[in-house]
Amino acid sequence: MAHGKSTERMRKVGPYGVETLPQVPVDVPAAPAACRNALTERARLQWHRRDGGDPAALAEEFLAAHGLPLHDLTRPTPAHHHTRACGAALYLSAAAGAHLAGAPTTAPEPAPTLPDLTVVVYDHGPTRTTGPTPPTPWWLGPWTESWTPRQHADAVDAVRAAIGRGDVYQTNLVGHAAARYTGDPRPALSRLSALPGARYGGVLTGDGWAIGCASPETLIEVTDGHLITRPIKGTRPATPAGRAELLTSAKERAEHIMIVDLERNDLARIARTGTVTVDDLFTVRRWCDLWQAESTVRATAADGLGLADLLRATCPGGSVTGAPKHAALTQIDTLEPVGRGASMGALGWVTPGHIDLGLTIRTAAADTELLHTWAGGGITWDSDAHAEVAEAAAKTAPIRATLAGRETRQDQR
Repeated sequence: MAHGKSTERMRKVGPYGVETLPQVPVDVPAAPAACRNALTERARLQWHRRDGGDPAALAEEFLAAHGLPLHDLTRPTPAHHHTRACGAALYLSAAAGAHLAGAPTTAPEPAPTLPDLTVVVYDHGPTRTTGPTPPTPWWLGPWTESWTPRQHADAVDAVRAAIGRGDVYQTNLVGHAAARYTGDPRPALSRLSALPGARYGGVLTGDGWAIGCASPETLIEVTDGHLITRPIKGTRPATPAGRAELLTSAKERAEHIMIVDLERNDLARIARTGTVTVDDLFTVRRWCDLWQAESTVRATAADGLGLADLLRATCPGGSVTGAPKHAALTQIDTLEPVGRGASMGALGWVTPGHIDLGLTIRTAAADTELLHTWAGGGITWDSDAHAEVAEAAAKTAPIRATLAGRETRQDQR
């Protein structure tokens, strides 16, 4: 566990020495837009599972120690002014979420240098001005998948068999790919935030790693004690026919409602009795060249709800695990060949009275040698293995094209 201030530079260590890359402006997902160019890092906490302890409690304690008390989220939001810390970036990996849920996490991590928890506290500083800088040569190699399409399809069939036995009702399966690169990965990761529908677009960096997010999905948002989660489940091509097919698909609607019920139960654990409601059930929204179905679940926080209990109740997100959540996580650990790394976790902005964390779908990460992407989908009894493989490929295609610097079809419209 590392405390204290850490550089926002990435160092690339290799046989020819150390390359130090320049600092970049803070661009954390969900950070206040007016503050992004005027933030300076005050303190940083980084935690790996091997460090032991409770990451949710560590995050809450660390924030309180640096002027951001989040032990009671029902208090009104204090006025935003420039004499205290502005807020903090909070990142929690999928493995850390499974750890909080008491589920196994034995699959090897493809990017082990990435922390499982990062909290970065920011102060206001002088407004940054960035002049033109010479472009860094950028090269991205071919992608190597963590499993073949056949292995992915076999995993889908294994989930269907488990559903037939009554072990689970639904399990989300995620695949991973990695590609070598040269140059500074952060401009490539920053491009992800411009993808259409990237509600949680932005970048978080550390020493030797960086995470870029283009997520459209709200894991949890809290404002003055009001809780919101927006689960996404159901995908089709963004065409008129695709929209009609998504709206009329009994399989997609059943899968979606199952996860909405799971999210209702998650919020009920931390909400005042009788306050959980569902708004906008199965609303179709667009992300790049895909239609996706989204619902909004709301509740009023129970008295005294703090950040630690909020994270324990909501992480990892139900839309990327399955139902029942613990049984799905156990099956995920058995079937997926590598860990989920920076994907399927939480990333966003926290400050007293307001929390806004995106679920890290449509997310990529860099270590000192490789870029990593992840994509998958929910498996039900009615799932077709080959269609699920194709859906995962459709979700990751805009991410990979953007990282490579190519235009997607959506960009060209």
